[in-house]
This record gives sequence, structure tokens and C-alpha cells, in this order.
Amino acid sequence: MSLASLYETSNCPISFELFPPKTEAGLATLCDNVRKLTQYNPAFFTCTYGAGGSTQGTTLEVLKRVREITSLPVASHLTCVNATIEDLDKYLRTASEQQVDYIVALRGDPPKGTERFEATEGGLRYANELVDLIREKHPQFGIAVAGYPEVHQEAANAEVDLENLKRKVDAGADIVVTQLFYDNDDFFRFRDRCESGGIQIPVIPGILPVTNFKQALRIAQMCKASIPPGLEQAMVACEDEADQFKVGVEHARTQINDLTDRGVSGIHYYVLNKSEAAAALLAGV
Repeated sequence: MSLASLYETSNCPISFELFPPKTEAGLATLCDNVRKLTQYNPAFFTCTYGAGGSTQGTTLEVLKRVREITSLPVASHLTCVNATIEDLDKYLRTASEQQVDYIVALRGDPPKGTERFEATEGGLRYANELVDLIREKHPQFGIAVAGYPEVHQEAANAEVDLENLKRKVDAGADIVVTQLFYDNDDFFRFRDRCESGGIQIPVIPGILPVTNFKQALRIAQMCKASIPPGLEQAMVACEDEADQFKVGVEHARTQINDLTDRGVSGIHYYVLNKSEAAAALLAGV
């Protein structure tokens, strides 16, 4: 099934995002969690890769394992960082040969130690150019692009950010998957702006339950996502990580119930290679 038609024919499909583990033991744990997550009938799995493409080979290995375990469609992240057009084309050909179904097309963050993104000589500058490349040379792939409910950290303002997103959509994206957020009002304002700006493809909220407050603060800071005062206060009041897990899952449950009640097209879970939080949410525990 194509990525576009998936959201037309299914009732609020869910998807899970993984990242490449650093060790064989980590890969084994990831595979165990994929088996557990499969019982919740996801539509597909995605996998990121390390900064500057450092784990692209591991990403494809992870997706190969996921397909062996589940037979579900899989999506690889792909960025413009440290890559020429030839490099990108080669990766796309390899991904296709390994039966990757979808691509999450991103410009990518500046490499560690640098403050701003600089295009590689012979490479691409923007995510919409990557979408163009995929559509022109590898049209078999479904394409997801990123959206930012709280505005991309490098955008001058929300209007400029929306213009950038519209270019990606016009280039041929099938869906928009959002950066994580913890206040649904941020998402619905963003969705309204998308609709007003002529973006008619599905806008899928990305959810990362807070299960460890220190980790959540670090991730939120990296993503420039805000944590609502009420959630922060509840987390600070927790006596241990087990209590934080419960608070975080309940907050995410409230988010998801509200999102589904208000007609989102699907939910994308950032699971961090674990299954416990997603399982608690999806099993209604």
C-alpha cells in the first residue's frame, strides 16, 4: 500500500520510530521490542540514522530485521548532511534493493560542533530538493517530511517555517510527521496554519511520552519543544523513575485521546527502541 493511500483507507494508523543501536546486544533488544510492538498493528516502522550519515548501514540492517520480523512496510530517514547528490542517489538505490518502502526526507541538523547547516559541495541545501530528487529518480518511494508545531529553531518565524514546509509538500511529499510536542494546542494551531496555507496532505502528530524527566528535558531542548508547567511540576514531584513513567504515560494518553477525538489522520510514536510506554498507552494500562 502506498504511503498516501494508507491514510486514506485506514482509521488513524499508528507508526513507530526506531534508531540504530550501537551494539549487537542493543540490536537484539530492539528486535525483541519490535516483536512486542507488532501486536498493536502498526502500519509501518521508521528508522533514523546517526549524525552525518554515520549509521546508514546500520539503519538498513535494522529495517531488514524489522521486515523479517513483521513483514510490515519500513521507512528510512535520509538527510542532506555530508552527502552529494551521487551519495543520496546511491543510498536510495540500495534502500530500494533492500525493499525499503518509504523515505523520511530531511535536510538534517548541522553536524556536531557547527552552528549552521552548510550544504556539501555537489549536495543539496534543502529538504524540498531532496523530495524533488526522490520523486524524479526513485518515484517508487512514499515520502514523509517533517513539520514543527513550535516552529523550526532556524526559521525566522512561523510564516517562514510554513513556507518551507509548503515547498516540501509541493515537491511531492505524501505526509507530514511532526516534531514531538507536549501541548496539543501547539499541534492544532500548526494544523490550522497548514490548512490555511494550502497544505492538504495528512499532518501526523509525533508523540514521545515522558518516561524519564532528565532525558525528556534534554530531548526537548534539542528539539526546541516546550514542556507544559503542569507536566514539569508533576514530574519534579515524582519520587522515582517509576512514578515519572506513570505521569508521563498518563499525560501522553490524555494527548492521544484528545488528538484522536479531534480527527487526526494517524499517530507516530517515538519509541526510543523501547516498548513499555507505547504498550502501556496502546493496551490502555
